[in-house]
Amino acid sequence: VQLQASGGGLVQAGGSLRLSCAASGGSFNIGVMGWFRQAPGKEREFVVSINWSGSSTDYADSVKGRFTISRDNAKSTVYLQMNNLKPEDTAVYYCAAKRTGFITTSLVTYDYWGQGTQVTVSS
Repeated sequence: VQLQASGGGLVQAGGSLRLSCAASGGSFNIGVMGWFRQAPGKEREFVVSINWSGSSTDYADSVKGRFTISRDNAKSTVYLQMNNLKPEDTAVYYCAAKRTGFITTSLVTYDYWGQGTQVTVSS
């Protein structure tokens, strides 16, 4: 399975961006999809994840109420709508996927990773 993330960029604080992550090469094996991020000098951290049906999601406290995850299984794509962005959201955002259907926040439980897309929020 390959994951291709896109949609990052430079935005001012308070602005919005939408990230996309398209899966290919056996995407029927994917259950949960999610996003993690890594800021310079920091460890990669959980942002949000969604189960296969979209009926269950889990958000990091730092993004609740501002970010929304969704998925289109027909397109094997997951989206991350990011609103009211803050400078502390600046990071490389990574798309991830796991074969099992249970949502987890630990990066070691994810089987597949995308290449990352840079999000920079200026103050």
